[in-house]
Amino acid sequence: MTVIRQPGVVSTDHLVQVPLDHGDPGGEQIEVYAREVVAAGREREDLPWLLFLQGGPGGKAGRPLGRDGWLVRALDDYRVLLLDQRGTGRSTPANRQTLPLRGNAQEQARYLAHFRADSIVRDAEILRRRLLGEEGRWSLLGQSFGGFCTLSYLSLAPQGLREALVTGGLAGLRSSAESVYRAAYPRVAAKNRAHYRRYPQDVAAVRRIADHLRSAPARLPDGGLLTAEAFQSLGMLLGTGTGSHILHYLLEEAWVTGLSGPELSDVFLAGVHGHLSFAGNPLYAVLHESIYGQGSVDPAGTRWAAQRVRAEFPEFDAGRALDGDAPVLFTGEMIYPWMFDTDPALRPLKEAAEQLAEREEWPDLYDPARLAVNEVPVMAAVYHADMYVDTADSLATAEAVRGVRTWVTSEWEHDGLRVSGGQVLDRLIRMARGEV
Repeated sequence: MTVIRQPGVVSTDHLVQVPLDHGDPGGEQIEVYAREVVAAGREREDLPWLLFLQGGPGGKAGRPLGRDGWLVRALDDYRVLLLDQRGTGRSTPANRQTLPLRGNAQEQARYLAHFRADSIVRDAEILRRRLLGEEGRWSLLGQSFGGFCTLSYLSLAPQGLREALVTGGLAGLRSSAESVYRAAYPRVAAKNRAHYRRYPQDVAAVRRIADHLRSAPARLPDGGLLTAEAFQSLGMLLGTGTGSHILHYLLEEAWVTGLSGPELSDVFLAGVHGHLSFAGNPLYAVLHESIYGQGSVDPAGTRWAAQRVRAEFPEFDAGRALDGDAPVLFTGEMIYPWMFDTDPALRPLKEAAEQLAEREEWPDLYDPARLAVNEVPVMAAVYHADMYVDTADSLATAEAVRGVRTWVTSEWEHDGLRVSGGQVLDRLIRMARGEV
């Protein structure tokens, strides 16, 4: 067991064996890693535990550099456990290098089908029993996809929870993948309009880049292909508090004059690569639509819902915009099948991703009947103009789950937990205590 001291915190490593398939506990085992973090000097205190479930899917827990970010507030009251959800970080990895060891695409997809919220919850329960004992209960903080996992936790194992805090992660309990994206495209369009109002010069800048890429796709530093459609995917930035500004500054340095005239700069291409490459979190792309897959809601599978629904919103067609005088719109948190052709980190996983997209036997992730009689207090921050999670879905879920109190705010974007210096978390903690 490794113990590390950083400014203001002490962290301890935990590694457990868990079944790949919790329905077959005696079968294949994988490893799941979690990092325990406590305020320096309080290591021996009997503090309540707070489990943190990261956004994603496919995102490892944040790596603290000391008492920073939301930990500033959390460590006042809790011993925090940062879970690397299965397949991520220091847990048994699932990526282009390891998945071929499983066999063909069908075997890889069968393996990855065990990496959704229901399995993550059961992994957490093994950790809880290991660290707190059978009767111990902990608090839960779920950010974004971590909030989706929280709803699964309340459905599958509420006896393990004292309270749940959710930031930007109340999923629609009965929302199909199609309905999720049908609601998402107008929200993304609104974020585009806000960006272009803020930086009107970017309308021409984006059109120039997209027009160039339409006829001459560029190579990114890893050999990936930057097409006009891939360029549009930078809109993922627009749902965060500073994303619009980051995008603008990236566009400012798009061009340089070389021997043959204007060309896209290395600085720009390196920046684009940093935002678009899935090398660091391939499961985000591979599993993204499956997080909405529920057999009773999507009996035919998700089938690349974002791509299919996009056809209903022709304003996102870059070629159509360029042939006219409309702004080129960026897309948002959408995964498209062509990404598995343009991104070298995803290319070897293309067939497995196709198998998952066509999979029909997804078990339901939520139990609406059990949630309707939930007894675990739930405090949820709902961001008024959240680009990633539909506010209407969140509020409907809050009505459907007993014991949920919501705080609807326009002060923060989806990344409020990360960037607010503990303010978002403090509000939820005070709500749980009845102070606000």
